[in-house]
Amino acid sequence: QVQVVESGGGLVQAGGSLRLSCAASGSTFSINDMGWYRQPPGKQRELVATSRVDGTTVYADSVKGRFTISRDNAKHTVDLQMNSLKPEDTAVYYCRAEDWYFYNYWGQGTQVTVSS
Repeated sequence: QVQVVESGGGLVQAGGSLRLSCAASGSTFSINDMGWYRQPPGKQRELVATSRVDGTTVYADSVKGRFTISRDNAKHTVDLQMNSLKPEDTAVYYCRAEDWYFYNYWGQGTQVTVSS
């Protein structure tokens, strides 16, 4: 079992920055991918960025050049630095950890609100 806990988030004006942090605990040796997803109001959950165990990263087109994911394998953490935030980035942001068996563990979510 893996437990995932997020921190960060909040309210920011458009053009501002926020940093989200995520820490995994438990059977962390089994973790492959760690990343961030978000669910805007009234919409489905979508990928924001993910970091694979081999170091490669994947970003949604909508956040490329503005968001940066960083992972510390030794500490089992993954952060998301969000710059140049837009109102359309408003969502609940979830951290996800995927293990060897492709099972997903999710955090409780953290609200990010960007005002115009």
